[in-house]
Amino acid sequence: MTLRAQIPQFDLFGETGGFPDTVHCERIWDRARLHDWVISPHRHAEITQVFFMRKGHAEVQIDGQTQRLDDGQFLLIPVRIVHGFEFTRLSEGLVLSFPAPVLAAMRPTSPALSAQLSRPVIGEASARFERLAGDLLAAFSEPGPFRANLLVALAHAILAEIGTLAPPEEESATGSAKMQALDRLIAQHMATGWRAGDYASALSITPGHLTRLCHAATGLSASRYIEGKVMTEASRMLAFTQIPVAEIGYRLGFSDPAYFSRRFRALRGQSPSDYRARFVG
Repeated sequence: MTLRAQIPQFDLFGETGGFPDTVHCERIWDRARLHDWVISPHRHAEITQVFFMRKGHAEVQIDGQTQRLDDGQFLLIPVRIVHGFEFTRLSEGLVLSFPAPVLAAMRPTSPALSAQLSRPVIGEASARFERLAGDLLAAFSEPGPFRANLLVALAHAILAEIGTLAPPEEESATGSAKMQALDRLIAQHMATGWRAGDYASALSITPGHLTRLCHAATGLSASRYIEGKVMTEASRMLAFTQIPVAEIGYRLGFSDPAYFSRRFRALRGQSPSDYRARFVG
């Protein structure tokens, strides 16, 4: 793997000029063949993607872990998750891209569905999923006076179907609106060194209330939950960039590189340098 100066972040893969439509739909063939069927690791700050493999398969890197996407399966990639693909040649399927406002507009609100859509999921596509994906492709390809409304409605139907098809998660770490809001705040303020009290204040709750929420959802204190999120981002930066270890610590709010390395080792079981070495070939 060739390490980079930073994790590439795109609107669509290879594009940074703004999201082109209400939602976006394209065939795997359309983009993968332009990159010799290899999509290098990257992420999207404001886009959730759904991949539907109709024919062929792909080796998928999801936050450094390799999984396989086969015929008849779908893959959900939420915002900020680092992902890359090696497709078999001539693979066919769909890539559906949904901006954050589309997900935020889903009604009625459901903490359970939000939790299902907040983590990567590979599952078997149902007949209804296939029909909805086909309907979305058709609506995307055709003009019409209420095209945007139809696209959003079909996007919501697909996401609800994924919530139905997704296997139950072992830990409901984002099973409440407050936990969802906490996750967004952590992503926004990771570099500032915010502590649990700062996040509690931003959420208009007490630190004790925040700890109770985190413990009920994950079994962790608020401080440990926040630190775990920060170290997950550190793991991504170590695996997918060539940023020096000390600089990663600084970017994640640690003023002392040695302390960053000690905390990383405590949570990941190895030093940052040893963790990075697993990804350098």
